[in-house]
Formats: sequence, C-alpha cells, structure tokens
Amino acid sequence: MSCGGHHDVDCGEILQRVYVFIDNELEDASCAEIKAHLDECAPCLDEYDLERCVKKLVNRSCGDEHAPDALRQKILARITEVRLEITTTQE
Repeated sequence: MSCGGHHDVDCGEILQRVYVFIDNELEDASCAEIKAHLDECAPCLDEYDLERCVKKLVNRSCGDEHAPDALRQKILARITEVRLEITTTQE
C-alpha cells in the first residue's frame, strides 16, 4: 500500500510492522518511526485504527483465552500473505 506521498519509510513497511506496534513489542526507535509516519499519513492511520479496533474486538470476544503461539504465527503469516496479494493487485 502506498498513499502516493513521500515518506522516510514506505507505507507497506509501516503496515507490516503495525501489528507488533499495536502490541507494544517494538523498540523505542521503531515506535517513534511508526508514530511519525502515522502522524503524516492518513491512509496508514486509518489502517492502524482499523487493526486496533479489530484487535480490541477479538480480545473482548475471547476474554482471557490466549491463542497458542503456533496459531498466532499462522494467523500473522496469513495476514501478511493477504496484504502482499492486495498490494500486488493494486500496483
């Protein structure tokens, strides 16, 4: 995905790291980089907000249950695959 504007970091790269960002699992430098990008890129901010809302909804629906790590990795891999497919078809 790209909004068409110039950014220090490509939109696609930001969106691939947004899940880890939402989970607060990034080092400070990467968090600052993503925050700066989201401040200047409305399409990425919209995508971030959508992903954050979905995560909250899933969390609320599942309560205190946690998915096994293997399942989590499969889901994240599939999300990445779908993102790449969408990016490829949009270009």
